[in-house]
Amino acid sequence: MQIYLDHSATTPTRPEAIAAMQAVLTQEWGNPSSLHEWGQRAATIVEQARLQVAGLINAANPESLIFTSGGTEADNQAIMGVARLYVVPQHMIISHVEHSAISETARSLEMWGWEVTRLCVDAKGRINPLDLKAALRHNTVLVSTIYGQSEVGTVQPIAELGNIARSHGVLFHTDAVQAVGRLPINVQTLPVDLLSISSHKLYGPQGVGALYVRSGVELAPLIYGGGQEMGMRSGTQAVPIIAGFGVAAELAAQELPTETPRLIKLRDRLFDLLADVPGLVPTGERDRRLPHHVSFCLEHADRQKLNGKTLVRQLNLAGIGISAGAACHSGKLSPSPILLAMGYSDKAALGGIRMTLGRDTTEADVDWTAMVLKQVLYRLSPDLSLA
Repeated sequence: MQIYLDHSATTPTRPEAIAAMQAVLTQEWGNPSSLHEWGQRAATIVEQARLQVAGLINAANPESLIFTSGGTEADNQAIMGVARLYVVPQHMIISHVEHSAISETARSLEMWGWEVTRLCVDAKGRINPLDLKAALRHNTVLVSTIYGQSEVGTVQPIAELGNIARSHGVLFHTDAVQAVGRLPINVQTLPVDLLSISSHKLYGPQGVGALYVRSGVELAPLIYGGGQEMGMRSGTQAVPIIAGFGVAAELAAQELPTETPRLIKLRDRLFDLLADVPGLVPTGERDRRLPHHVSFCLEHADRQKLNGKTLVRQLNLAGIGISAGAACHSGKLSPSPILLAMGYSDKAALGGIRMTLGRDTTEADVDWTAMVLKQVLYRLSPDLSLA
């Protein structure tokens, strides 16, 4: 029995997206910058995909979408694209629970003299909008906060945070990689200037993403050359995977009204099935969280025997794929910086696990996973006296 519960790390590419990519690779392989028929057919495919991705977030102008190599590049383009507009270093605001694509980029700016304020979060991983208001300065030029936290699932009050930034004339970016395709997002009403998206989080191919840039917002490019992507990202577009991204985005938009409530039901069932396990503590907001996301930490974790990494390995032996925190940190046996920022002890922060559900996840999968996890915990730590 194979059960994949790591959809926040990546999702399987859906067959419709694969079919679109195969068609491009075998039939429409032209360079979209070329003026002849072959190139123009490829250019049409790119623009069709731009329309499809724009539709997923209700962007009125498809040209507000810049295709990137993924969510990390989209985040970097947002941060560095603003920073490179200034000769003199300025001030920006992020939070203590950002993805490394944001936190590491901000750290690099500090080396060049930028000032970076990192907002604290509460025990559920949530930012207090009043803290953002207090952190704004006369030279604040950008606020960037994650939409849905990938490790603990908490959804931030993006509309409130964005309105505060906007009322002070400050640009607002959100890393929405975990949220797009799982929650309804309307950039025409949401007060965001920049928003990052990743294809492989919504059943599209890996290696492609997008940055939404609100009309009138100026950015400096990261990659220079032939001026593709409205001059913001030079280089020949990866037409096959862009086509797959577009198809996945369009289908995600169609399925959102039914898939989101289905995932919420399964998510809550898994939380309830594990509620009686001593020492297994839910992390993040229970309700204001990503619809597919379940996360816990072990209250009495240790570096040798019982920790998040151990549970990942044990469940893998049982044919179940989960994650010990964010995917890009799962190989490191060190306390989760996200859980530490939320006030957990070093010991508890060693024991973070997440189970993220997807399109193929069933009620039987959830029930089996809960049973196996209980058995593993009992075997590794019999003193827990599991029910």
